[in-house]
Amino acid sequence: MKIHIDIDCFFVSAARLQDASLEHKAVVIGGRSDTKIFSQDAKSQTVNFENSGSFVPTFYKAYEKKDDDIESFLENGRLRGILTTASYEARAYGIKTAMTLKEAKELCPELIIKAPNMSLYQELSHKLHDFLSLKIPLIEQASIDEFYGDLQGWIEDEDIAPFISNLKNEIKKELGLPVSIGAAKTRYIAKLATSWAKPFGCKVITPSDFDTFVNPIKVENFAGVGKSMRTKLHESKIYTLGELRKRRGTLESWGPYAKELYKRVNGESDAEIETKHKRKSIGISRTFDPLFDRVELKRRVSVLARHLSFAILKLDVIPTVFHLGISYEMNQKSHQNISLAELFTENKFNSLCQTLFKEADRQRRLRVIRLSITCSSFTRNSKKELSLIGFHDEQKMHKLTKSTHSLREKYGIDTLKWGSEI
Repeated sequence: MKIHIDIDCFFVSAARLQDASLEHKAVVIGGRSDTKIFSQDAKSQTVNFENSGSFVPTFYKAYEKKDDDIESFLENGRLRGILTTASYEARAYGIKTAMTLKEAKELCPELIIKAPNMSLYQELSHKLHDFLSLKIPLIEQASIDEFYGDLQGWIEDEDIAPFISNLKNEIKKELGLPVSIGAAKTRYIAKLATSWAKPFGCKVITPSDFDTFVNPIKVENFAGVGKSMRTKLHESKIYTLGELRKRRGTLESWGPYAKELYKRVNGESDAEIETKHKRKSIGISRTFDPLFDRVELKRRVSVLARHLSFAILKLDVIPTVFHLGISYEMNQKSHQNISLAELFTENKFNSLCQTLFKEADRQRRLRVIRLSITCSSFTRNSKKELSLIGFHDEQKMHKLTKSTHSLREKYGIDTLKWGSEI
């Protein structure tokens, strides 16, 4: 059997390890886009490549503890930011992830708001991974707070329930972290079982109770069913997983993704446990107050490009697909992509991002509230070959880029900046 382990309210649970007075109280962890990287006196960011997950950025600032964490989210007397994690006590008030802190505070005036501590989350995630590696032969870290394990040939099926119950209790005792664990024949159903085990529970799905468990669940509660797929399913009068399982022909007619989704729901498809993941893409984005000034926006594109360039060089990969996205006020969006199989240099990357911004900025009468840059299809993973046109000159620039990167590695990402940023 496969098992899925998920830390309950991870960021809140981490805060409670540092402050026991937060136990059994309505607590949330706030999140706010770090727009200080655009300021002239910006401090260097910490780069995270190891763990991912919701609200886990690639770039983040080291945590600075404050006596009152709510001050981190106050600006001119206004409470700014969104909610990244809520305790179960907070959820009882109707507070949900991604809700604004202002809305959450209105629902629960006694709500305790804590600032994030990414360094602590990374440390605890590593400790849990190391602990699980001692208990289970094959462990896959899916994100900063969730793991998969393969118990096939290690634990007999009839012993799965006591094994995961003991494992849950041992994690709580050794690390102080509450986890929920689901077990099933496939990783996808195991993850589904974890959702029903929360909080601090265990759920084993055997072949005999598969139908009883799976069929009543709403389609949107299955991992992989996004907004568009949910809409498509609902339009076809498919609201539960049981109804989906009866419509194999319908799903298969929608293409490969829907066909695979059917197999996952039906317990026919599984994937091996991957102990090591290869990163397939990397990106950076920032949300800020509505801004119309295109000169300043171009400057901010350069700042984001510089940070992302540092990460790409640190990963030692050559991306060949580039994406720049713009979010405007009034819920308008635009984006531009390009494929380019050439040696990576920071100078060329910055110019490329400026070109993508110019082409993507199709709503020039509107103010911009978000910029994002993503790079993918690394040459180590793609079948693309690098262009030989101008390769000699590109090698010189690549060497200069490497030298620049070495200085930033030693003294910080903000040691060297583009003139256009100042």
